Amino acid sequence: MQLVNLDQTDRRILEWLQKVPGMNASELGEKIGLSQSACWRRIQSLRDEGVIMDQPVKIDREKVGLNTMVFAHVKLTSHGRSNLAAFSEAVSDYPEVLDCYVVLGNVDFLLRIVTEDIKAYEQFFFEKLSQLPGIQEVNSSIVLSDIKHTTVLPI
Repeated sequence: MQLVNLDQTDRRILEWLQKVPGMNASELGEKIGLSQSACWRRIQSLRDEGVIMDQPVKIDREKVGLNTMVFAHVKLTSHGRSNLAAFSEAVSDYPEVLDCYVVLGNVDFLLRIVTEDIKAYEQFFFEKLSQLPGIQEVNSSIVLSDIKHTTVLPI
């Protein structure tokens, strides 16, 4: 992966787009002192370079009925570790799994999972997650409250 050289204007554009994802080039240009066309060209260049990957809509999960968030620490069997890619691919197909990380330490994966309630997580766990081959152990931590959740990077 190649590091992209960003100047101060690029950094300001990225900062604003993270804070206000729907901001158009005209509004953004006014905020940082660029014309609409110059701002648009820079945004397009940042997209072309792969710096800007997408602009997701942020949804309040509880307002759409996803009241339970779980962090699952998954340890694979020794034999299962040779199938890291297979596990990764399988959990990628589950919409309940929002994030999946390969981690160092006493577990192999950290998953962030959302469901309607504890019963729905139990069903997901028994019918999907625990059925994947190579799983030795899953430790689940239920989130009681969100203190900080952001996708804004400190640029």
